[in-house]
Amino acid sequence: MTTQQVAARLGVKPETVYAYVSRGLLGSRRGPGGRASTFDPDEVERLAHRRRGRPDGESGTARDQDAAGPVYSAVTLIEGDRYYYRGVDPIALAARASFEEVAWWLWTGDQRPGPSFAAPDAGLAAARSVGDALPPQAGLVDRLRVAAVAAAAVDPVRFDLRPRTVAATARGLIATFVDSLPRRDDDPSGPTQGATVAARLWPRLTGRPADPHAVATLDTALVLLIDHGLAASTVTARAAASARAHPYAVVSAALGAVEGPLHGAASGLAHRMLTDVLERGAAPVVAEHLRAGRRLPGLGHRLYRSTDPRARVLFERLDDVPEAAPVLAAAHAVTETAATHLPLPANVDLALATLSVATGMPPEAGETIFAVARTAGWIAHALEEYDERALRVRVTGRYEGPPPPQPLP
Repeated sequence: MTTQQVAARLGVKPETVYAYVSRGLLGSRRGPGGRASTFDPDEVERLAHRRRGRPDGESGTARDQDAAGPVYSAVTLIEGDRYYYRGVDPIALAARASFEEVAWWLWTGDQRPGPSFAAPDAGLAAARSVGDALPPQAGLVDRLRVAAVAAAAVDPVRFDLRPRTVAATARGLIATFVDSLPRRDDDPSGPTQGATVAARLWPRLTGRPADPHAVATLDTALVLLIDHGLAASTVTARAAASARAHPYAVVSAALGAVEGPLHGAASGLAHRMLTDVLERGAAPVVAEHLRAGRRLPGLGHRLYRSTDPRARVLFERLDDVPEAAPVLAAAHAVTETAATHLPLPANVDLALATLSVATGMPPEAGETIFAVARTAGWIAHALEEYDERALRVRVTGRYEGPPPPQPLP
């Protein structure tokens, strides 16, 4: 099939067909003479059926199209106690590619080193201005939320939803997030916009000097946290993108879901637990949590039967940091103490908390790392949703109130 035939079959523009190729959803090969791309009809049909959420590929009635169906995604697969970005092991990716390179690849399909992540001058100035106006008790994620709104307000092309423009917008937004946070170190010659995201984020989370291994560990955490399937914040992001919200609004919506204690904020709870364990020991802290009916933060994961692979990698990285030894011991003590009657392995929230406590970061550092990293994943999902039928992500509700007519109150 030619590009025009594929576009007609899928009901999209030719540019969208090329976007599918770049993201690995379609394969293409050069036709005779090497001038035009051609496509396998069977592969095109599989994609057409998958996009419509119906195995038979029929158009369906209006009632069918309003009903909620499965959300198909080619971003992340979680299977057999492992997870994959577009079929690739993120742990292997983290060992050979930076956060910026992995994010750019997820957005564009380009496996070459992408452009550096630099914040637009106007967006960064606006984000810093509104951040400075926040009250002292405002947290780091509060600053990210207002930064997204401020940066959007000064971006005249935010409504351009073409894939390359969205990728460029996302690159600038992530850089704005990082560079708009106040520094905690006293080094005016520290990392500038030309440095990696991890190197620039480090002095915004801790005043301790950043050695290469520390920055590499933070970069690994960013890569591992880019996406994890249809988590609450990602579903929120896709719902916003389904309504054709611009990328800033998509990320703003997702950040609202992150603030829940069962999602992005879970690492902050684990951070406080670990500091308590360092002072009093694991046994009394675990007993106190259980007696109060609280779940132990940082333990267990509904999608993994054994250890969360993200936690395993971060613990291995922290094993090489001498000052992290006491905190690692505290984390293992919590896991072992809880396992006496509650065999729940450590998850990535406990690993993030171990990193934040060991490096002198505040309790909200893990949530901040999570939000910066997951922004890349939200954009990857938004790019998919922009190619789908508008307003596709809709929950079908069932009314359970009193039957009408009821008297006026």
